[in-house]
Amino acid sequence: MRRIKLIEVRSELGAGTRGASLGVDALRIACLNKGCDYFRRFNAVAVPDQNHVLFDKNHFPFAKHIDSVYTVQKAIASTVEQTLRFGEFPVVLAGDHSNAAATIAGIKAANPYKTLGVVWIDAHADIHSPYTTPSGNIHGMPLAMALNEDNRQCQRNELDPETEFFWRRLQNLGEEGPKLSPEHLVYVVVRDTEHEEDAVIERLGIKNFKLPEFKAKGPRQIAREIYERLRFCDLVYISFDVDSLDSRFSKGTGTPVVDGLNVDEAIGLCRALLENDRVVCFEMVEINPTLDNENTMAKNAFDILEASTDAILDRLRMEDVTSR
Repeated sequence: MRRIKLIEVRSELGAGTRGASLGVDALRIACLNKGCDYFRRFNAVAVPDQNHVLFDKNHFPFAKHIDSVYTVQKAIASTVEQTLRFGEFPVVLAGDHSNAAATIAGIKAANPYKTLGVVWIDAHADIHSPYTTPSGNIHGMPLAMALNEDNRQCQRNELDPETEFFWRRLQNLGEEGPKLSPEHLVYVVVRDTEHEEDAVIERLGIKNFKLPEFKAKGPRQIAREIYERLRFCDLVYISFDVDSLDSRFSKGTGTPVVDGLNVDEAIGLCRALLENDRVVCFEMVEINPTLDNENTMAKNAFDILEASTDAILDRLRMEDVTSR
């Protein structure tokens, strides 16, 4: 049977609030407190971070620490690519959501001739570019990297040549050009966006399953409709940001937002999505225990992670049986 490989990414360079680098360790503590052997069952590799540069002066106001972000993302992409080429299933546990762009790049590098679909479960659209960002935080930009989308129609910032240089390097990480097409990107419960993001989402026609639709249909029907939209994709990557949960359950994250999923809904959705044999990678991001009480967010996130991993294992066992 193919093995699961945990890829631990503690980089929080892209976040606006400090503490997401501790998310992996918060998950490990939640695991220990639950009396679970999860982190002993799977091999893990830690990708080196550059978080020490957060103590240095930032020289890139519209893409903070983008030079160091590029260094980290090269390592993430290489690790994901190698994991897939070894025939393993990467479960990525990451700090801030900017790291997801590198995961996408690594998947495409390992599968350059296959079409990738992305399911983005998040409160935020993360489709700003340095030209449109109001904050300069790169965790709001990973999908603009993956889509090669600058959204210059909504430009508000003038970039210096060095920022533009690193932005192009990030957009072309792994292979040149876009890693996915807008019709192969699906949002789930995205609900906290700026007008520049709303404009590009409308222009590109990206589907967002908002909370009322999710509540009406339930996680299994939403998963079926997601896969109908991604029917022409060879591979699927699922990215789960813990702020997709309602803020009642997600205090321990940098940007909690009301009107999100509850824990059972998140588990149901992830399980339903991960049963599909085209899924090649699952990622969980943005756990910040410094903003939490009694590690509650990590406890909830670990329950989701454990259930999601069980769904992956069930599918891999089935694939093993049918391939004999």
